[in-house]
Parts: sequence; C-alpha cells; structure tokens
Amino acid sequence: MTGRDHASHVVDQFGAQAAAYVSSAVHAGGADLDRIGTLIRALPAPRTLDLGCGGGHVAFAAAAAGAAVTAYDLSAEMLAAVTAEAARRGLDRIETRQGAAESLPFADASFDAVLTRFSAHHWRDVPVALAEARRVLKPDGLLVACDAVAPEDPLLDTHLQAIELLRDPSHVRDYRLSEWRAMLEAAGFAHGAVLASRPRMEFASWIARMRTPPTHVAAIRALQAAAAAEVTAHFGIEPDGSFLLDSMLIEAHPY
Repeated sequence: MTGRDHASHVVDQFGAQAAAYVSSAVHAGGADLDRIGTLIRALPAPRTLDLGCGGGHVAFAAAAAGAAVTAYDLSAEMLAAVTAEAARRGLDRIETRQGAAESLPFADASFDAVLTRFSAHHWRDVPVALAEARRVLKPDGLLVACDAVAPEDPLLDTHLQAIELLRDPSHVRDYRLSEWRAMLEAAGFAHGAVLASRPRMEFASWIARMRTPPTHVAAIRALQAAAAAEVTAHFGIEPDGSFLLDSMLIEAHPY
C-alpha cells in the first residue's frame, strides 16, 4: 500500500485550516510573541524570515516591530491567509514565499533574523532546516525558535508523541530541550536564553483545528484515561481532555 509523502500530509492538514490558524487564540498571543517583538525592536531595520509561518502571527509581530518580513511556508493556502490578514492589519512590509524548511530559496547571509514558532515539530529534518537557517543568517544574526517541547522523562515524552500523532498525521516530533540545544550546536549556533511556558490546550478546539477523525479522538481519550498518575499530573489532564503543553522559546546566534 502506497501512502502520501510527508509534505502532502502537511499541506493537506494545514491548507484547509488556514483561517482557523490565523484566528486561533493559542497561536495569536503569548509571552513568546511579546519577546519576539522586543528582540526585533532592538535590531536596526531588520530583514526577517518567518520560517514555517503558519497563520502568520510571528510575521505580524515582527512587522509591527519594524521588520521587513518574508513569511515562508509549505502551504499556499496558509500564505494566502497571511497575505489577506496582513492587508487587513495594514502591514505592508510582509511578503510571502512557498517552500520547505529544509531547502530555503534565499542567498547566504540574507537575513538579520530567522524566527520560527510552533512549526519545527512538523519538519521532516530539523538539523537540515537549522543548517539552512544558519546559512541564510548574517554572521551577527539572531535565530529564535519557539515550539512545543517533550519532557525529558521518557514516560511523559511517549504519551505526548502518541497523542500528537493521533491528532495530526503530519506530526513528526516535539523535541526535548536537550535535543534542541544539541541540534542548534551542530548547526553552528550558540544557544542562549530560554523562555518556558505551559499553554492550556482546550481539547475541543485542539482537535477541531486538525479535523481529527472521531476514531482518533476516541483513541486519544483512551490514552488519557489509561495514563499513569505521573502523566496525568504532569500534563494536568482535565476530565474533558484539555491539558497543559510544555513549550519553549530559545534564542541563538551563529558562532
């Protein structure tokens, strides 16, 4: 039996839900977006890449902070939604380009900052994508990576990956913070400050954004019901399935 490739899964999952990601409360705000705005305002007229832009919230924050932004994503539908929302907000310094994170169609040292938020867990090859980010960054540039992270404890890690994949077949991995640090170092980055957060995933909207099939929803709920006490406690699993998701923002600079 021949299935679709991973890129097709990503496009299928996110293209039809582009508007939902633009309006998603989970994605539209947070201390990580505030931090990105602060970092961008500290740079003189930066040219910025929003890598795996999704609903465009990083692009909007960076443009509002004074950057010229290239919003880059695999999904043409997502990019169209970003263009429409940028026009609605009066942000005229956002352009869009389509492609994969592992192959960036930009010259070396093109950007002052590369930003990515809640995207890397869908990438097929994060080390290659980070190497590409390093290539297109100026030598004194800034990388900011925000994503869900897996706990270091294997019991907790396994539970998280299982429910993420059931919810969304384009999911690859929520990496541990230790894995992020190792990947950044291997790609030529010195990692710096980390901002941790634990946003609450409201179950009904969490599955609705991905149009998760009822059979998979039932499997997620069964895993939650059967979870060890340590899992239930760590993720704060509620009776309706809502839970807390470990997330991080990590700042890095090229060596």
